[in-house]
Amino acid sequence: MLCVLTRTATRTGLVKPCRLLSPLPVVHISERPLVHQESLPKLPVPPLKQTCARYLASLEPLISEEEKAHTRELMDEFLRPGGVGERLQKSLERRARKTDNWLSDWWMQSAYLDSRMPVAMYTSPGVVLPRMYFQDRQGQIRFAAKLIAGVLDFKSMIDSETLPVEYLGGKPLCMDQYYQVLTSCRIPGPKRDNVVNYAIGKTAPTHITVVHNFQFFVLDVYNSDGTPLTVDQIYVQLEKIWNSSLQTNKEPVGILTSNHRNTWGKAYNNLIKDKTNKESVRAIQKSIFTVCLDAPVPRVSDEMYLNKVAAQMLHGGGSRWNSGNRWFDKTLQFIVGEDGSCGLTYEHAPAEGPPIVFLVDHVVDYMKRTEMVRTPMIPLPMPQKLRFNITPEIKKDIEKAKQNMNIMVHELDVRVLNFAHYGRKFPKSHKMSPDAFIQMALQLAYYRMYQMCCPTYESASLRMFKLGRTEAIRSTTTESLQFTKAMDDPSKHNSEKAALLEKATKVHREHTHMAIHGQGVERHMLGLKMVAIEDLTSLPEIFMDTSFAVASHFNLCTSQVGSKTDCVMCFGPMVPDGYGVCYNPMDDHINFAVTAFNSCEETNATKLSQFLEDSLLDMKTLLEQVSKTQ
Repeated sequence: MLCVLTRTATRTGLVKPCRLLSPLPVVHISERPLVHQESLPKLPVPPLKQTCARYLASLEPLISEEEKAHTRELMDEFLRPGGVGERLQKSLERRARKTDNWLSDWWMQSAYLDSRMPVAMYTSPGVVLPRMYFQDRQGQIRFAAKLIAGVLDFKSMIDSETLPVEYLGGKPLCMDQYYQVLTSCRIPGPKRDNVVNYAIGKTAPTHITVVHNFQFFVLDVYNSDGTPLTVDQIYVQLEKIWNSSLQTNKEPVGILTSNHRNTWGKAYNNLIKDKTNKESVRAIQKSIFTVCLDAPVPRVSDEMYLNKVAAQMLHGGGSRWNSGNRWFDKTLQFIVGEDGSCGLTYEHAPAEGPPIVFLVDHVVDYMKRTEMVRTPMIPLPMPQKLRFNITPEIKKDIEKAKQNMNIMVHELDVRVLNFAHYGRKFPKSHKMSPDAFIQMALQLAYYRMYQMCCPTYESASLRMFKLGRTEAIRSTTTESLQFTKAMDDPSKHNSEKAALLEKATKVHREHTHMAIHGQGVERHMLGLKMVAIEDLTSLPEIFMDTSFAVASHFNLCTSQVGSKTDCVMCFGPMVPDGYGVCYNPMDDHINFAVTAFNSCEETNATKLSQFLEDSLLDMKTLLEQVSKTQ
């Protein structure tokens, strides 16, 4: 399942942002997406006793007997008849009756907009697309032109409401997030950000922004009759942009958006005091999306290539390279490098992974079909270059942002693993969920590396419900720990190990099922905590408990991206001593991206990748050996 968590969770003490895709098959059916929207059920509030019992069960493999005893005492007090738990539950149920979704506003604020950490690397994922073998600007511009046309083709489905409705297990899913990813942008504030969708209004914007050598341009992508520009027309306009932005000494204003949100909020207010600057910033914010035409990065070996490109998609490689060639607040930024590296980064607040992945698949498919067609060349106006007046104070802000970005770039270690030995077909052939199987491989890899298990987070889609976002699955269970301990125990027979693996994957599937049906633990606990913050003078003890903090320190933040495209998504770890692990299971191979922070001596992305590969191979060998003896 696709999930990402960031350090915002530990700083705010509230929640962890996630990107997700359900491991169950999602079916697209051609019917008007908004027809089902009003009939979708509301997100339920699970029974209080059920959530509390499941919360205690999730602590079993993670804390000591002494800590468990203390937490049980606190839980008994919380659940006392007529006590604080019942009062909070009733308040939450009242909120659920009065709103379309009791969680969505709280989630948007606490998971994203209240966070003060930089969006680059901390909440915004990068997506690496398959390598393109062009090595010059013509190849770069041709690819970018086709890509832009593909996104506009996707936009036509949004505008005409002809986007196929997604179904999961025969039930329609909420399609609202698809309408939030284009023409939207995050706006910094001194204490809290907000997201504006400029498509909602009388006149929707008709331009994209293109950035090259740190210089931003407005490119109108529709003709006067409302038809989108052809690939050929876009190519001509991109050439004009390229040729008028050859200087490489321009101030990288875009790097300001990579800063800590409070710092950027102050710099933003300072930047837009100037009328020209304000108009330029508004043009970027209102654009449908942004295309970054990147300079080539230093050549590396083929073995290191994907690691380098994944890092480029996350942060741009630092101030010397392409980190200033971004506007990180923009929801969608497509990145096309002169050296053939391409992908995107997206700002996470408006949507989870599914709309992004569906868009990527659509664009990649469109680009395979599209050849450049010569069109009658109606002269098109020169794309408008956006001007910025750089005062000494803004220059100082830019220098500070450069320094901070360079520190972040050196801090993050990114490793891409192309596991080529098998893909999702193998676990399926043994009647196991591929997602649950991969999660158990991650548990085994971590256990082998540290001789202990850790809190692990994976997210599940709540899109069966109106305005649904995410729920969490805690992948570390008593059953997963029993399996990982048994796997390298010579006293255990293979049949016993295989039985424990089967049991652990079954439990994981049960937890997944409960999560996507609105019966998860994490978001209910968040809701109770948010009600307590709003209604009570002090937080209940259960939320101040050491166990609550320990269980929420997710050393493994994991996420599945179910894409048809042979791509890989990547994101930073959630905690300073943790890992970010993203995977895309294809039929016969699996793409992984593993990240860790270099400043932590205990973590090592390369080492975990090796343990993960070994674990996947050993689990295959185990199942094959047991099959032979049956």
